[in-house]
Amino acid sequence: MKHSIWQQEAPLAQGEDQPQITPYLVPSDTITAAMVILPGGGYSMRASHEGEPIALWLNGLGISAFVVDYRVAPYQHPAPLFDAQRSIRYVRHHASEWNIDPHRIGILGFSAGGHLASTVGTHYDSGSPDSPDPIERVSCRPDAMVLCYPVISFGEYRHNGSMSNLIGEDAPTALREYLSNELQVTEQTPPTFLWHTADDAAVPVENSLLFAAALSQNRVPFDLHIFESGRHGLGLALEHPEAHNWTTLCERWLRKRGF
Repeated sequence: MKHSIWQQEAPLAQGEDQPQITPYLVPSDTITAAMVILPGGGYSMRASHEGEPIALWLNGLGISAFVVDYRVAPYQHPAPLFDAQRSIRYVRHHASEWNIDPHRIGILGFSAGGHLASTVGTHYDSGSPDSPDPIERVSCRPDAMVLCYPVISFGEYRHNGSMSNLIGEDAPTALREYLSNELQVTEQTPPTFLWHTADDAAVPVENSLLFAAALSQNRVPFDLHIFESGRHGLGLALEHPEAHNWTTLCERWLRKRGF
């Protein structure tokens, strides 16, 4: 059952649309970890194969999952970021109700959803303690990030469609740099798992390489996996045996991080 993440009208709302989150909870006698999932789609739509199938895969690992219907075009920045940040806060606020460890809540994104996930991981806050909304008092920092063939940069290796939908083709340089997340990494950026294919024809592999280099420079733990070939938008990559290994590699990494 979908949950509206904003109790009142969503900020920057342009009508009756309401960003939602769909829980996929793991029945468990012990507290579980959780991942918030942001499907890709160039900030123009949300790809269904990067939503529920990913949540069910995570459930099979004993991890609860939440698929976010964040706002896309005609909405622009910062509406999608507000929705993604709110989703982390929402899950953390309801953690005890859903038998989730509030300190083991990660974010997982594909393509433009990977850009949004990495934006949350580099543009977070610890909450607003004086807010009348108890959810807004909670931190939106993810405890880990999984970025799958992500859009990262709005520089030389940008994905024009994602950038245009999010901030417009003529956005100021300062805004492009603010949302080029390889430039926003600090020592406090969450540990990150990245995977990409070397011949990705839509989102250049340099996006993942740039982010990994920034993580390295700031001594943030990360795993980076580049597969030789594979089209963009593989999702679980069930039809691509080599790239499908990302799920096994990611599971090992998540276990190492305590998920």
